[in-house]
Amino acid sequence: MPFWNEIVCGDSADLLKLIPANSIDLVITSPPYFQQREYDGGGVGNEKKPDDYISALMKIFRECVRVIKPTGSIVFNVGDKYEDSSLLLMPYRFAIAATEQCGVILVNNVTWVKSNPTPRQFKRRLVSSTEPFFHFVKSQEYKYFLDEFLKPVEEPKTNGNGNGAGENVGKKYFPLIEQSTLTQKQKEMAKSALEEVIEEVRNGEIQGFRMKIRGIHSEPFGGQDGGRKIQLDKNGFTIIRIYGNPLKKDVIATPVESLKNCPHPAIYPVKIVDEFIKLLTQKGDVVLDPFVGSGSTAVAAFQNERAYIGFDISEEYCLYAQKRLSSVKHQLSLWERNNAANAY
Repeated sequence: MPFWNEIVCGDSADLLKLIPANSIDLVITSPPYFQQREYDGGGVGNEKKPDDYISALMKIFRECVRVIKPTGSIVFNVGDKYEDSSLLLMPYRFAIAATEQCGVILVNNVTWVKSNPTPRQFKRRLVSSTEPFFHFVKSQEYKYFLDEFLKPVEEPKTNGNGNGAGENVGKKYFPLIEQSTLTQKQKEMAKSALEEVIEEVRNGEIQGFRMKIRGIHSEPFGGQDGGRKIQLDKNGFTIIRIYGNPLKKDVIATPVESLKNCPHPAIYPVKIVDEFIKLLTQKGDVVLDPFVGSGSTAVAAFQNERAYIGFDISEEYCLYAQKRLSSVKHQLSLWERNNAANAY
């Protein structure tokens, strides 16, 4: 397989032709939005007319259909645009063109709800806070792992008979707190907060949780602005409670990501890619992003033990994505070494 676990700089229209047919498990991407950015050598999104933009997208989409396996899926996030005060409906023009011209099946239109949309209030229209993710397949044989999709990020452990949480839930965080660079006071606060949230799981108040510790989990090239970042900076840790979602729907609510020193103007969250990867692939599968941008798809694939292939025409974006991946891999290496040390 060419480009295995690589971020490659080049035109995806050309690079996709080098990928063998029926070899990719998932294509997931967010192409450049119509007339929203400009590359020095051209690229999708610079077209003058909406129809030309759709034609350029279809050139890429046809190759995506060719390279996915009969069991594979394609997920496209396409942004909209106003022209003369009217929405152009670009996402839906694309979805119609894809189904009519390529014979694919549109399984779902999953809506991304942004919890932190751009705070721009127009006098005669509402703030836009949603974007569609279209899930296409080319046969009815597509993989679909609903049980994996429905799992919480960190499941509460039972005591063996299904009643309550077990003794080990959340215990992995205690040694990480001790190994961190937090002050002694911050460590005591972190351990107290951890004991409290573990008790909430055992009492059935929450379904699970994640804990982030400064210097252990934070990434120098990632991290969202907002309340959690403030907690991480001030206290040295933050706890994310998971209240459960027994019936997941075709809506994913998550904030727009803000990454340190990122040149890309429109970063789609790793969380969204993570959801689709769990729903549509298995460990060891290959995930391709023909417009990899800041590298969110590659990061999510790596973290879920999938192979990744990423293309982008912008050398600046490719360099950033590679650097971001290196940071994530370094963080994972530290985590694994800490876990190995704690095993003895």
